Amino acid sequence: MKLKVLVVAGDGIGPEVTKEAVGVLRSVAELGGYDFDFREELIGGVAIKKEGTPLPPATLDAALESDAVLLGAVGGNEFNALPPNKRPEAGLLQLRQALGGFANLRPSFAWPALAQNSPLKAEVVNGTDILFVRELLGGLYFGEPRAWDKEAGAAWNTMRYTRDEVTRVARVAFELASSRRKKLTSVDKANVLEVSQLWRATVTEIAAQYPDVTLEHQYVDACAMHLMNTPRNFDVVLTENLFGDILSDEAAVITGSLGMLPSATIGGAVNLYEPVHGSAPDIAGKGIANPLGAILTAAMVLRYSAHLDQDAQAVETAVRTVLEQGYRTADLVRGQQGVSTQEMGRQVHLVLSELIDRRQSMHAV
Repeated sequence: MKLKVLVVAGDGIGPEVTKEAVGVLRSVAELGGYDFDFREELIGGVAIKKEGTPLPPATLDAALESDAVLLGAVGGNEFNALPPNKRPEAGLLQLRQALGGFANLRPSFAWPALAQNSPLKAEVVNGTDILFVRELLGGLYFGEPRAWDKEAGAAWNTMRYTRDEVTRVARVAFELASSRRKKLTSVDKANVLEVSQLWRATVTEIAAQYPDVTLEHQYVDACAMHLMNTPRNFDVVLTENLFGDILSDEAAVITGSLGMLPSATIGGAVNLYEPVHGSAPDIAGKGIANPLGAILTAAMVLRYSAHLDQDAQAVETAVRTVLEQGYRTADLVRGQQGVSTQEMGRQVHLVLSELIDRRQSMHAV
């Protein structure tokens, strides 16, 4: 098994958590006898400082030559005065467009060991397993025209989707639902938005091709409420770009921390992987960031690019085991002192090694 991975750690806590994620991938490769090749390039604020652009040509070229791109985080307060198209986040948007991934997968689990970390009652969140499928290349983030006319005191953005854009992401969501609990919730605002009316009509049309999957539609405001009241009722949640961004972040309360959420962007020439959390500049360099979102993102690299589902499951099991053993970073102990980023990564590595060794021993018998 060969896999070329471009690592773009980015800004803030990105390098710290990405280091632990890459360490997990190296462990899997070493223990499994796989050939994983890692290359590092710049993106975001660090690229602006060194290259004058948030997405240097060398980074884009390397990304297009890779099998997967693993990203840490981009952004920082020091860049807020720059025009939007010059900020670190612009480099990420450009990379997404260039790679062509249109389906952003964001799983949200209720980890039993972290039940006390959620503001929701344990009986509400226990057993929750949601997979958000967020359309990533359309909607308000990319629609034109867009502008801020400071003299006129007005600004505008454009939410735009085509039937083909909705169709392709809907098919991804239905395929995933078919392999899970066979339920899909499509989220829109079809009572007031023409774009959402197109979205709902198209998703309903595609649903006819998946008779084994139960489809329901929810308005985005109702969905936001139901995610907190009855999260176990959801399986796969399909939504457009802006709604998916907000709802999947909201789902962090189910896991107990934004630092626990991974993501994968698929459907393009090269898959892009990044934890959901941001660059968190206020804790950067302190060694206290939670690396588990990045490590779970590494598991998604194994599942969707390397097609090593057993190894992906082993990483996820290792994370669950380490949490059950009581290891916590600062965000998981509500501001109290927790283990370091490096120590959390080391514990996952130890458990993962044991799991893979045990599996290989069983196969050798």
